[in-house]
Amino acid sequence: MALMDKYSDLFALANQFGLKNSDVKEEGGKLKISGQTEYQLEANRLWDNIKTHAGWENEIVANIKAQRTDMFGVYTVQSGDTLSKIAKAYLGDSNRYMDIFNANTDTLKNPDTIKIGQKLNIPAR
Repeated sequence: MALMDKYSDLFALANQFGLKNSDVKEEGGKLKISGQTEYQLEANRLWDNIKTHAGWENEIVANIKAQRTDMFGVYTVQSGDTLSKIAKAYLGDSNRYMDIFNANTDTLKNPDTIKIGQKLNIPAR
């Protein structure tokens, strides 16, 4: 149970994302985790969380997959964000800001105008 406690923040994040078909068990000194997120963005965030724990390489065996491949994820706009900043963070290239704009033309009318709290579809890489 020590590993379950150590990674409690990971499980809270998995619950927040609604990890589906999840299976968690501790055996042989390792924590074995499997499940499905809706988007790859969420799977990546779970892996990012795992990697914040010292010794994770020897403690975790995980199989976390995204169900949807048509879209990378949904991002909630934070203070100071721009489409180019979001594109750099999630698509690896700030010049791909128009890809995000084009994926959100139902809610965006201008690529220079986004609002805090707005949810944006991030296209697949």
